[in-house]
Amino acid sequence: MHRIRHLPAHRPASAAPALVAVAHGSRDPRTPHAVAALLDRVRELRPGLDVRIGHIELNTPLLPDALDALGAGEAVLVPLLLGRGHHVKHDIPASVAAAPALRARVAAPLGPHPLLVEALHDRLAEAGWDGSGRGDRGTAVVLAAAGSRDPESAADARHTARLLGERLGGVPVVPAYASAASPTVPAAVRALAARGHRRIAVASYFTAPGRFASAAAAHAPWIAAAPLGAHPALARLLLHRYDEARAAGAALCDIPMNTRFAASA
Repeated sequence: MHRIRHLPAHRPASAAPALVAVAHGSRDPRTPHAVAALLDRVRELRPGLDVRIGHIELNTPLLPDALDALGAGEAVLVPLLLGRGHHVKHDIPASVAAAPALRARVAAPLGPHPLLVEALHDRLAEAGWDGSGRGDRGTAVVLAAAGSRDPESAADARHTARLLGERLGGVPVVPAYASAASPTVPAAVRALAARGHRRIAVASYFTAPGRFASAAAAHAPWIAAAPLGAHPALARLLLHRYDEARAAGAALCDIPMNTRFAASA
């Protein structure tokens, strides 16, 4: 027998679909606080929008519970993930498929996008990057990312590295990974040093603090940027992905396992 899910009384039927930010989850106690601060910025930018959080693992609420709480409502799920990988392609659509009463669409992951590059650049500047590396062959950046076995995830990281290199005036930017892909962050640092780069910064391509971000920063021979966190550009990007997904399907419909995503340009 199918369960009947009712639209919560506090969300009128005419309201915009809820924005459900989908975070990975972490054992690091700083991570939920960073994500909450980011979502507070999103609420400030879009007053009245129902903004919620769901985690793939480790933290509550887990995504299935967050979706169940929406009942027979409407939602746009925005992955707080920086590229196409297993969570985006499989785990999130599977959670949506398990909530058949919910009308939902899954937005594209956050990256690659120029707004991410804006945030990465600002975090490097906060760490001490002063722009003096322009034209200096001794300066380089390692873009430290989580890593995935999915080749499209690596392609997304390379795309972001190219955009960041352009933003930094042609400074070499090499993507490296904390797990599941190569090169590792220390291997990338060694390779750049072997090519004569004396000042090597680590840009943290993580949405929040955590074990991987801390480990990557520990390998920085010069400066290490903080994770993206509640940067204003990241909040704008969440709303951009939300609006993009809504525009791709004005009448939200149930999503099958082969979820189609909004364009990630």
